[in-house]
Amino acid sequence: MISGYATSEGTKSFSEKFLTENYNLFQNLHLSNIGIGTYLGEPDSQTDEIVKDAVKKSILSGINVIDTAINYRAQKSERSIGTALSELLDENLIKREELFICTKNGYVTNDGDIKEDFMQYIMRELGKPGIIKEGDISSGYHCMTIPYLQDQLERSLKNLNLECIDLMYLHNAVEGHPEMSKSQFLENLKKVFEFYEEKRKEGKIRFYGLATWECFRATFDNAMFLSLEDVVKLAQDVGGNDHGFRFIQLPFNLNFDQAMLLKNQTVEGIQKSILESAVEFGIGVFTSVPLMQGRLLEWAKSKPLFANSSPSVGLLQFIRSTPGVLAPLIGQKSSTHVEENLQVMKINSMNQSEYDEFVKKLVS
Repeated sequence: MISGYATSEGTKSFSEKFLTENYNLFQNLHLSNIGIGTYLGEPDSQTDEIVKDAVKKSILSGINVIDTAINYRAQKSERSIGTALSELLDENLIKREELFICTKNGYVTNDGDIKEDFMQYIMRELGKPGIIKEGDISSGYHCMTIPYLQDQLERSLKNLNLECIDLMYLHNAVEGHPEMSKSQFLENLKKVFEFYEEKRKEGKIRFYGLATWECFRATFDNAMFLSLEDVVKLAQDVGGNDHGFRFIQLPFNLNFDQAMLLKNQTVEGIQKSILESAVEFGIGVFTSVPLMQGRLLEWAKSKPLFANSSPSVGLLQFIRSTPGVLAPLIGQKSSTHVEENLQVMKINSMNQSEYDEFVKKLVS
């Protein structure tokens, strides 16, 4: 198992290897303003190699934020990352302290390395030992009971070959339990936060957060809506001012623009967007689907605004320069896409005046 975790000194040393300013200082960590995601792909050995190589190339190009989830490729994305890290460490190309490794638990998943029917696997691995019981799994195949999250954390540590995970997200918890009342959800969330705080003390995780799809982009009257103010207060009640709830993840791109434009959150009685409120509460925001899984690329090709760069670089440049965003997480596997997307790490993000000018042209 690889010991250690991301440190201020390690991440600063990593950032200084690259002649750009593409690192945000947050929680005293120097985090690249582009991260790599590992969502897509078949759970097979060929994709394992592709993902491993993409992770290695991304790290060696200046990215030190790596994002995954236990259910991505049925646990095999975590394992591909673990292999990539081990190889880079063995080659003395990186140190563990330089990298910020994030994963997510909550969704019920099988194991891509075990050829077995999904439900047979779940019953054998989780049901028979009593890790889950009847009623624990929601209609959205989500489970947020403590015995299940404990089991999944241990599996993630083993998959990643790590003694400590820098950031553990509860994955799409609101979205995964559509039948649950908000009061019941917050009661359950408090238990999860108590569990995460215990794991911080044990040195198995450093921070925790919520990886979301809809709840922070929904309007007040939507059953999916979640107040960041309520969640921060919950974390403070559980962990005090030194609580570990410091990050959220949500979709943001030129199509999913609610995080920037929708004033659906409240901070001391004032309406703000989720990005604005996250800044107020000291919460770091990582964003998903920056290219809408490629669907925004064709649109960007037709826009003069993106004429001086590749569509992917232009779209990533916009997102990472948006106030309140720590980094978009770009899913990349093929060597061609990795090469193209990583061009963004060779240029600095936009300053405020450049960003304002960009947005003005975008809406004109």
